[in-house]
Amino acid sequence: MNQANPNPVIPRDRHAVSRANISKNALKVLYRLKDAGYRACLVGGGVRDLQLGREPKDFDVVSDASPEQVRELFKNSRIIGRRFRLAHVTFRGEIIEVATFRGDQSDVDASEEGRILRDNTFGTLEQDVWRRDFTVNALYYDISDFSLIDYTGGLDDLEHGRLRMVGDPEVRYREDPVRMLRAIRFAAKLGFRIEEGTEAPIFRLGFLLGDIPPARLFDEVLKLFQSGHGENSFELLRRYDLLAWLFPDLDELLAIERDEGDVHRFVSLTLENTDARVLEGKGVNPGFLYAALLWGNVARETERLREQGMPEAPAIQQAGRMVTDAQVQSTAIPRRFSQVMKDIWALQPRFRKHSGKRALSLLEHPRFRAAYDFLCLRARAGEAGVADDCTFWTDLQELPPEEQHKTLMPRKKRRKKKAN
Repeated sequence: MNQANPNPVIPRDRHAVSRANISKNALKVLYRLKDAGYRACLVGGGVRDLQLGREPKDFDVVSDASPEQVRELFKNSRIIGRRFRLAHVTFRGEIIEVATFRGDQSDVDASEEGRILRDNTFGTLEQDVWRRDFTVNALYYDISDFSLIDYTGGLDDLEHGRLRMVGDPEVRYREDPVRMLRAIRFAAKLGFRIEEGTEAPIFRLGFLLGDIPPARLFDEVLKLFQSGHGENSFELLRRYDLLAWLFPDLDELLAIERDEGDVHRFVSLTLENTDARVLEGKGVNPGFLYAALLWGNVARETERLREQGMPEAPAIQQAGRMVTDAQVQSTAIPRRFSQVMKDIWALQPRFRKHSGKRALSLLEHPRFRAAYDFLCLRARAGEAGVADDCTFWTDLQELPPEEQHKTLMPRKKRRKKKAN
């Protein structure tokens, strides 16, 4: 259990957080709450990143104003949440989340296993701080005097690159098992080591993720793999035996390969490519990500069906359905993304055809680019039999449209009629 810092208030000249680096909309919210007589602080990842000299992804506010009082103060806001109600204040292009200080934990509604089901007991900042997950996320920037408030030693942990749980780690993981995934994500993002006491329970509590709704785990997977640190997150998930609770079939396949096969190289290359796109500000379709994570299992199942005599096209389609049906038991996959996955898989065999109407229709297919990128990642990973196809379709795309058509639809030589 963390000991409370006896001197938690750090004056403005002894920390690195500056209003100059805080969103103007977040400042509007902080000042309006303050001017209305409420206590208002910036909290969480925004404060952490500002102290580290990084650009925050978002800015969260916490206050002693209730959600209803926030709603009354900001006409551009709405109350959300069931387990814990809070307000979203909406500006053009930005949402500022405003939560109310949470109260004593003994009043929350929890399951027999300790998981928090409902948590709408409000309190003070001094109570709220012990409800935060990690010490580096339990820093408060008080707009009233521009001080930083640190009850849990979060600043020291930031300085030493240490991720440490607030409170008893096992109790906190049982309250919300997703905190184990958050530990992985923050460790990967910040490059921090997970403190020994915070780390130890993760190895034996992964099974708790089995009780988390698949839809929530889908959201967590996207945070892990689409935040620019997906490759590190993936390796940490494997290290702490958590991948098996998110992608059980993939985890089993990797165990068989022992990191020496195409599947591990392909997944690593995909996540490396995803990280690069995110850091360049480019979008990443979750359907493509899931297609890559599940491809090893789809390929294996396709081969099994073909050995039973099924043609390749229907085999890969049936394999895709089987693998997807199994995966959604662990993490949900919205249909708009599952269809992207299935299209990418179904198009892979068609890249072997380098001429004819079917090849031309592939080039014009709306999923061509995604399926082509997928093919070339397979080639880079060393998968047999696809390198020449990647080269052909790469060269083809560099040609003008009329040359592409001539390449794919060569005119047949006409036989000269013999003279009578």
